[in-house]
Amino acid sequence: MTRVPTERTLAIRTLNNRLRMGRIGGRIILSAGITALDESFVREILVAVACFEGFTPDNDPWGEHDCGLVEWEGNRVLFKIDYYDPTFERLSDDPTDPCKTERVMTVMFATEY
Repeated sequence: MTRVPTERTLAIRTLNNRLRMGRIGGRIILSAGITALDESFVREILVAVACFEGFTPDNDPWGEHDCGLVEWEGNRVLFKIDYYDPTFERLSDDPTDPCKTERVMTVMFATEY
């Protein structure tokens, strides 16, 4: 069953997509396995993450576009967006508010999870 997204979900999704697709509004952390690659390969992976459109109720049950899995050169690459408070001491109280939230997208090989 597909959920109808709420205003809150749509706001979170928009902010997550801005980070994932445009590298705007947060930080991107690359795993050791990703950073060990040639810079051109890292760019290819980030483009694959930015272009990912395979969100379904199975892999995105809350509709926030905060996690996904892409294929690159026969490898599974995972991306995950988390929401922290501005001090990075705890999770954000309100991930819809960019003033109260620091978004962090981690990109890693699935084998590194």
